[in-house]
Order: sequence, then C-alpha cells, then structure tokens
Amino acid sequence: MTNQEIPQPERERERERERERLAREELKNNPTGTMKDAYDRATIGNLGELVSTLGWKGIGIIILIILMGIAVKSIFF
Repeated sequence: MTNQEIPQPERERERERERERLAREELKNNPTGTMKDAYDRATIGNLGELVSTLGWKGIGIIILIILMGIAVKSIFF
C-alpha cells in the first residue's frame, strides 16, 4: 500500500507511533540527557510532565541537589 492508498487517520496514527518510538529510543540511549528538555517543558507545563519525563534517575539527581543545598545552607548560615 502506498501513502495515497492509506486513509488520512491511519497515516496520522503511523506518524504518532513513529514519534513515540523515536522518543522512547532517545530516552533509552540518553536518560539524563533529556533533563534540560524536561526542565524546559516543566516551565511551560506542569510538575507531572517534569516527573514523567525525567524518570527515576533525573528525579534522584534533583533530590540530591536539593539535599546538598539544604546541607550547605545549614553549615554556612
């Protein structure tokens, strides 16, 4: 079947599946590299998008940074 023979809604679904597959592969290959993208989305979106995009490694890094900031503040101030 060529693109002319495939109905429009089916082509849109195929494009969406391809985008989702590429996004999953990118996240699998570089899990913490998408942190900037997640942060940028969170400034526009909501906290749920940030958490779902970062994954457990990214959230762990953010928690460590917050804890280190609290420790530095309590030591010096």
